[in-house]
Amino acid sequence: MAKKKKAAERTEASEEKQEVLEELEPAPVASKTEPESKSGKESDALRSKKRQPVIGLFAGERVITEASDDAREFYNQSCFGSVTESGKVELSLLEALYLMEKSRLDIKSEAGKKLSSESYVKKARKAEPNFWIRYCVFRDMRNRGYIIKTALKFGADFRVYDRGVKPGEDHARWIVFPVHETSVFTWHEFSAKNRVAHSTKKRLLLAIVDDENDVTYYETRWMRP
Repeated sequence: MAKKKKAAERTEASEEKQEVLEELEPAPVASKTEPESKSGKESDALRSKKRQPVIGLFAGERVITEASDDAREFYNQSCFGSVTESGKVELSLLEALYLMEKSRLDIKSEAGKKLSSESYVKKARKAEPNFWIRYCVFRDMRNRGYIIKTALKFGADFRVYDRGVKPGEDHARWIVFPVHETSVFTWHEFSAKNRVAHSTKKRLLLAIVDDENDVTYYETRWMRP
């Protein structure tokens, strides 16, 4: 009788434990979450599609993009390059590398092969003297939120606009000369750069690039005692 009583007590305790466990189990998820999950996947796919880089073709001293709305946004939103009559965007080699590093642009060779950043830089260095030093300054200015464009007609490397100002809205504030920290200037060369800035009514920035590709800026002004 004692054994039967203990067996009955164990059975009763087991049933009580099972009831407690059932109370602690989470409620089942309603089936209506399945369409939401599918919708989420579709949204992710759409976002991924929007992030697809624009295709550009390396063309000597320029990179020419495909004719697409995403390509024209480079110019309309951030003033990269210029829009051609065919709807394509012509980018400088500096602009193209910057967009490539931001995963906004894929660049192909004349043969149609996708270029890595290393192979692209090799090609760009052949096309433009002092390319890498100039690019370090271009990238740094863009990362700081400034619009930077070429300034060959002023006799300088770049012209830089104040933050929030686009070309055509106002004049550039600075002209910029990028140089490596080991470069040496004569006083005559330094004076000539100041004259260029003064004659164009802009401030002169010397952008000094060190061996770690960091950039330090020195602003100079023309003064008459």
